[in-house]
Amino acid sequence: MHVEWVRDLCLSFDDVEECQPFGPENIVYKIKGKMFLLISLDDIPPRINVKTDPDQSIELREAYPDNILPGFHMNKKHWNTLVLNARLSPSLVQELIKASYDLVRK
Repeated sequence: MHVEWVRDLCLSFDDVEECQPFGPENIVYKIKGKMFLLISLDDIPPRINVKTDPDQSIELREAYPDNILPGFHMNKKHWNTLVLNARLSPSLVQELIKASYDLVRK
């Protein structure tokens, strides 16, 4: 999975804004002015922060301890960092990005 794949997915959702409020090394995706995804352009493999249901956050971290981590520089109760390498399936990453969008959209 590449940054372009994440970008294309995020921009396919309704009313999404792409911006760089934290500098050129990070891209933020927002719905209604609220962030639902942050991607770091400096990390290899890429890492993204997504909002998750607090109960699901813990379950995901336990199921994927090397690839789903507490949200880096975020509220760890509500955010997870996903390490985008071959260990996380594209379908799971897509599901978590869509869930983040839906949580923030509400």
